[in-house]
Amino acid sequence: MRSLFYVLTALSVIGLAFWAYHENYKTQEAQARAEHLQRQIGLERQRLRMLRAEWAYLNRPARLRDLAEINFDRLGLLPLQPYQFGKIDQVSYPERDPLPITDPVDVINMEGHP
Repeated sequence: MRSLFYVLTALSVIGLAFWAYHENYKTQEAQARAEHLQRQIGLERQRLRMLRAEWAYLNRPARLRDLAEINFDRLGLLPLQPYQFGKIDQVSYPERDPLPITDPVDVINMEGHP
């Protein structure tokens, strides 16, 4: 009986060692994948910063003004002038009561009547 106990204990230790061995390699693989993804995220963030800088460079006002002048025949774009903006007192607001009640119906006294 004692020898069976020793054999079962030895087999369980071997089984646990085998399981721990595989879990160790799975963990290392997951860590390697996480590090790879972190590197990719860093590269993509760097690329995004580069694209934002390029966008800012391409959209600077002097360049856009020059492009508008070069393509004036096709686009007809003119620079904005202060007189093109409206004032607050020039805004037309809707009427206060667009649908006035012309024929009111008294519903309080109509409860019992069909």
